[in-house]
Amino acid sequence: MSAVYLDGGGTTPVTDRPDDILDMDILALLGDRSTLARQPGFRIEQATGAEASNAYQRLRRDAFVHEQGLFQEDDLDDRDEDPRTVVLVARDRTGTIVGGVRLGPVGDGPDIGWWAGGRLVVAPGARGPHGIGAVLVRAACARAEAEGVLRFEATVQARTEVLFRRLGWRRVRAVTVAGAPHVLMRWPIGRIAAQTAATKAALGPLLAGLLAGSRQPAARVALGGAGFVGDDGAPVPGSDLIAACDAIVPSMVERDPEWAGWCSVLVNLNDLAAMGAAPLGLLDALGARDASHAARVLAGLARAAEAYGVPVLGGHTQLGVPAALSVTALGRTDRPVKGGGGCRGHAVRLTADLGGDWRSGYRGRQWDSTTHRRTGELRAMLGSVAAARPAAAKDVSMAGIAGTLGMLAEASGCAAVLDVAAVPRPPGAAMGDWLTCFPGFAMLTTDEPGAPPLPAGPAVGAECGELTAGQGVGLRWPDGEITEAVTGSVTGLGTA
Repeated sequence: MSAVYLDGGGTTPVTDRPDDILDMDILALLGDRSTLARQPGFRIEQATGAEASNAYQRLRRDAFVHEQGLFQEDDLDDRDEDPRTVVLVARDRTGTIVGGVRLGPVGDGPDIGWWAGGRLVVAPGARGPHGIGAVLVRAACARAEAEGVLRFEATVQARTEVLFRRLGWRRVRAVTVAGAPHVLMRWPIGRIAAQTAATKAALGPLLAGLLAGSRQPAARVALGGAGFVGDDGAPVPGSDLIAACDAIVPSMVERDPEWAGWCSVLVNLNDLAAMGAAPLGLLDALGARDASHAARVLAGLARAAEAYGVPVLGGHTQLGVPAALSVTALGRTDRPVKGGGGCRGHAVRLTADLGGDWRSGYRGRQWDSTTHRRTGELRAMLGSVAAARPAAAKDVSMAGIAGTLGMLAEASGCAAVLDVAAVPRPPGAAMGDWLTCFPGFAMLTTDEPGAPPLPAGPAVGAECGELTAGQGVGLRWPDGEITEAVTGSVTGLGTA
């Protein structure tokens, strides 16, 4: 964690830009007295080594044992021995440690994205207008979110509740610690809600006209077809065909053309798979600045089509234009599975391919589980919904696992609760990253509790939630607490 530099007289960062810090150093060398006067009063950094740890523990012992009498001899506990615990300290201009705070995962099991902060302390001589305590709290919040944490709490002394409220924390309930009144506070982490708002919230208003259908009676077909509003694909009227169309973000086409080509096949075939449709073929529409760039995109697309065993039927290519890529996929089923077929009381199941790793350049955002798979493995995953025929299914999209679950619940006229500890997850992925990333192959389905799992080849699945009354998505934790992830509808498209 980089050091955070603060003015000695308050809690406002001197600068957010490294270039500004460099400029300040140059001016100091040149003898700019006003710049020297503005040197930071303290800095926040992660404690490393015995010197920093011992100094922080001395501050804690002085405050919580000798000054406040909360503990008899020392305030050390098992969190101090946990190698996952992070300690942030404040150093003054002389390098002396004048404050600190610790944070880390709750419990001894796997890190599921539930962390707690605690043991916030500031040396007596450093208290007051410097704002060291407040800055340590802000730094702890930032570090927790950077680690992919989705639930961050602290048990604080009742007299400091006002400070935490001022910093944006929310009161959960009163508790007693070491015989003294405390308050359990929670830092609101809006990562999932922000992602769903950015990727899906505009759909309802934008598509309102299409949802109403054409004014011409002969062509009056609602978007997606009756019962399929908001689905990943659309049944073609008068046939057993399913059509799906997805575009790739232009910036990805520009900077990673082969991967963009691969993903254009992947996302469209997943859309067909979610409806239980067997793929028939693909059509692409490609824009590129030149032939060389177009060739790299098409190479990735062709490689994916070959890996999945699905032909490219045709398309359109235009050169001399900004990067753009869209693919349409056609599939066939006479009994499409609905994305909005869930009911209150249905169990939620996530089936995901946990193999692979983060795509280079997209760590925490895109999980590559498909490029190393053989055709048989890929086709087994694509055929899993058709084989199991759950009540509802949606493949995980740009909204991530939690946001896509919100879309399924919205289309089903329900809310959803996700049991965080039960979510299948790769060992190398933080929970916050995993619930918000694009995971390669991941399918959310709902059905009666105990329904057979999807026969998805190398992918693994588990029941990890349920559909309930209301709207939105909640995250349920091992202690029974439910925190809000999405508070209302995701798309605004309504019930299918």
